[in-house]
Order: sequence, then structure tokens, then C-alpha cells
Amino acid sequence: MNEYIIEIKQILADARLKAYSIINSAMVEAYWKVGERIVIQEQGGENRAAYGEQVLKELSVALTGEFGRGFSYANLRNFRQFYLTYPDFEKCYTVCSKLTWSHNRLIMRVENPKARDFYLREAAENNWSVRLLERNINTFYFQRLLSSQDKSYLPVKSSEQMQVVDFIKDPYIFEFLNIEQSHTVNEHQIEKALIDKLQHFLLELGKGFSFIGRQYRISSELEHFYIDLVFYNYILKCFVLIDLKTTKLSHQDIGQMDMYRRMFDDMRKPEGDNPTIGIILCAEKSETVVKYSVINDNPQMFATKFMPYLPTEEELIAEIDRNKIEQALTDKRGDN
Repeated sequence: MNEYIIEIKQILADARLKAYSIINSAMVEAYWKVGERIVIQEQGGENRAAYGEQVLKELSVALTGEFGRGFSYANLRNFRQFYLTYPDFEKCYTVCSKLTWSHNRLIMRVENPKARDFYLREAAENNWSVRLLERNINTFYFQRLLSSQDKSYLPVKSSEQMQVVDFIKDPYIFEFLNIEQSHTVNEHQIEKALIDKLQHFLLELGKGFSFIGRQYRISSELEHFYIDLVFYNYILKCFVLIDLKTTKLSHQDIGQMDMYRRMFDDMRKPEGDNPTIGIILCAEKSETVVKYSVINDNPQMFATKFMPYLPTEEELIAEIDRNKIEQALTDKRGDN
């Protein structure tokens, strides 16, 4: 009897979800059409700015009187912007209709068209909540992703096409830890805080990550070694080792991670899996150390900066720009 009741509840729950999806899709399309009609109406006015404002005010009064809340002057401006952002709705309908109006309203304000397409795709594929989407936009998620290609563009890829560099950000932002800047806390405290906020940490890492262990022991015949954090990425089909450093990156840090990665491949990697990835999260990178270390020639190792606080937009843009310049110089040296 209990299974019978559970099955019926599931049928009704699925039906509600399907109905909500259909209604949401219809409303997103309707908002686009309203925006289109507003723009056409505005274009008939002699003084477009003044005329357009009056059109929206009159329309808001009329729609609110018949349909209730949701048609304020500000919302009608959003409908208009929605149409102007996607004048060819057929091209983006499949993705836009999968997201709520709140999602679309956030994404359409992203100025960079390539970043906007990225957020549309990722939000739909990974079921980002509105709150997570807003956080990712505000922390420049798109710009922080490293790629072997032009950093301003991340092409659409299937899971099979994705490479290691498509998963790595620089810097990582850990504002959800609510701790002081890194020089006032030690690695153990940051490590514990990340585990306490594991769900947030996994979202910041990106898709495909599963937590394996903290202070993960790996042993040789004579010694034991402890890796700060170990994850598995089911998309990349490999283990990911993370070492935390609250100081400036040193060649000893890189040598240690290289050893951990090699030991893990030798002792833990299942047959058929890809090589283990090593990520050193440090408070400050040394580009000289990176340039002349094994990281420069090893596609499975990364040193990236982490920020335990939410930087200002200016600070974050400056950090991203610095990384772009350094990567360009590295690429140029490689070509020579």
C-alpha cells in the first residue's frame, strides 16, 4: 500500500513539474513578444525617449488593472530589453525557455555576448538556482575559467570534448567561508572551513566534482603522506588533488604536488582513468616559479590564486587581466 501511495504522489509531482515547465516556457515567450510589440510601438513616436516612457506608463496601468502584479513600469522595460537582447528569439528560445524569467532577467544584463551565451547554457544544463547564477555573474565565473584558447571565448563543448583546462579557474573565490584574508589564518583553518561549506566549494570548483577525502593518506614502503583535499571528476574521469598554501607559491610546493600526483597515479588510479590532476591553491602566485617549474610543461598541474573574500569588481578585473597577460607571454615564449 505504501508503494502504491508513493507512486501516485510521484505521478502528481511529475505532472506539476511538467505543467510548471510548460507555463514558464509560455510566459518567457510572451514576455519577449510583449517586448517586441513595445519596441514597434515606440518606433512610431516622433520623440522616441519621451514617447517610449509614456507608452510604458500607460501600458503598465492597463495591464496591472486586468492582469494584476508583474507589469510595473520597470518590468515592462525588462521585457523591452529582453527583446532587444535577443531580436532573433528562435535562436535562443530552446535555452531561454528552460530558465525562469528571473534567470533570463539576470543574464540579459551581461554585456559580453559570449559570456551571456555561456551563462545561458551553463544555467540550463546544470540547473543553477537564481542565487547561484547571480553569484557566478558577479564573481566573473566566465572570465575566471582558464582555457588553452582565447580567454574571451569558451566554445560550446560536449562532456567528451572538454579538457582539463576547461575546469580550472584563476582566481578561485571563497567568500562563502566568511573568514579573514588568508594571511591571518592557516591552511588547516581554510581546509576545515572549505569542508564545512562543502556544497558551496563544489559549486565554485565547477561541474563533475565529487568529494573523496580530507588529509587523504597515501603511503610508500617507508613513509606516509597526507594530501589536503582529494576529489574525483566524473566528466574528466580522473582524481583531482588540491593542496592549500596560505603563503606565496614556492618550488617546494610544486615539487610536493608533482610527487603526490605521480604517487596517486601509481597507487590509486584505476585502469582506464585519465592521469591525476594536481591543483595548488595559493594566496599568491610566483610567475617565475611557474615559468621554470614542471607546471609549465605539465598539462595536469595548475597553480591558481584563491581569495577568501569577495573582491571588488576592479580588483577581480585587474586579477583576470593580469592572468591573461601572463598567459599570453607564456604562449608567446612557447611559440618561440
